[in-house]
Amino acid sequence: MTVLTEVPVRSGGVRALWAGNPQAVVQRGLIAARSSSWAVVLSGFFEPVFYLLSMGIGMGALIGDVTTSGGVEVSYAAFIAPALLATSAMNGAIYDSTWNVFFKLNYGKLYEGMLATSLGPLDVALGEILYALLRGLLYATGFMVIMQVLGLNLSWTAILAIPAVLLIAFGFASLGMAVTSYMKTFQQMDWINFVLLPMFLFSATLFPITAYPEWIQGVIMAFPLWHGVELVRGLTTGILTPDMWWHVLYYVVMVAVGVVFTTKRLRALFLD
Repeated sequence: MTVLTEVPVRSGGVRALWAGNPQAVVQRGLIAARSSSWAVVLSGFFEPVFYLLSMGIGMGALIGDVTTSGGVEVSYAAFIAPALLATSAMNGAIYDSTWNVFFKLNYGKLYEGMLATSLGPLDVALGEILYALLRGLLYATGFMVIMQVLGLNLSWTAILAIPAVLLIAFGFASLGMAVTSYMKTFQQMDWINFVLLPMFLFSATLFPITAYPEWIQGVIMAFPLWHGVELVRGLTTGILTPDMWWHVLYYVVMVAVGVVFTTKRLRALFLD
């Protein structure tokens, strides 16, 4: 005779969501990464490098200097390099927090096992987001070294681009995981690339925002990547303006929204 036992629903406010152990999720991800293909990880790093070498140096010889939003002329390579840095961090974070999370959520059933332990949904959400940040940090650090070798870091403030890039990756990872928690099929996941590609092309990455009509500029300024590009570009070129704090605030809000929605979604899927 089979005895059915009812799994208790967690209660108790914050303790139902948080056990204070997101590092366990990060550690599990690092252990699993040992057996994964590093070629996939390296491909995400070399993609912006190839863009920089082909367009920044190749097209840069034809275009010449470009005027930034701060009104300062820089070489075309120095103009697009920080944009590619922000894009690299975005890609590294978004792919880990979307495709990897999608598989664990719908096929690996990993989160069900995690939440059967003392871990809460906030532990799982933060753990997965922090693991995605490691990939974003890896891409960003390597790309910063290449920028330094090519002489594209025009100011000492370029070192601050690393924490700025981490904030960008944090924002995309948290929001990406929140969106992925609603995906049910691989076909739905194609929408992620559908959004990322135009955002990369039109977030003032390859051309100044002033090249577009004013009504398009307003749309571009709503893109999260544009805020990241402007923030990193200001730091690597040394063109610091008070508007940079609005870019930081944009990502702080993005992080908060993503973490809250991811936590609530995981609890609704597996605990309530």
